[in-house]
Amino acid sequence: MVRIVLDTNVLVSGLLSEQGAPGQILDLLLGSDLQLLHDPRILAEYHAVLGRPAFGIAPRSAAAIVRFLEEAGEPVVAGPWQHALPDPDDEPFLAVAHAGRAAGLVTGNLRHFPASCRGGVRVWSPREFLAWLSRLGRQSDDV
Repeated sequence: MVRIVLDTNVLVSGLLSEQGAPGQILDLLLGSDLQLLHDPRILAEYHAVLGRPAFGIAPRSAAAIVRFLEEAGEPVVAGPWQHALPDPDDEPFLAVAHAGRAAGLVTGNLRHFPASCRGGVRVWSPREFLAWLSRLGRQSDDV
């Protein structure tokens, strides 16, 4: 099972539209093909963002989604991130990916995670991640 951290923007995009790479990633999470890593900071951000009226997700639905992700995912204890990011609110995502030994972080905002600040954590766009996952699957089929 591939362990990942999912940036909030990918979660929201996947929930708002089943089409496209973010929706495919959520399908993989639901199908237990991926293990979502999280910590309380990430779950709090998921809850806060999903609750924004602009997304049209009912508060009970937002809470249920976050509860599902918490229960289905794997909690990780991660300290502060050692490399400053343009937006400090993004730091928990890299910290959890690093501490949880995730395959990487999937985000729709690559520019928020400059290469010089990643501390060895692999960061993909949703499409890049799906392409990597597909290559990984083909390699394991060859074994």
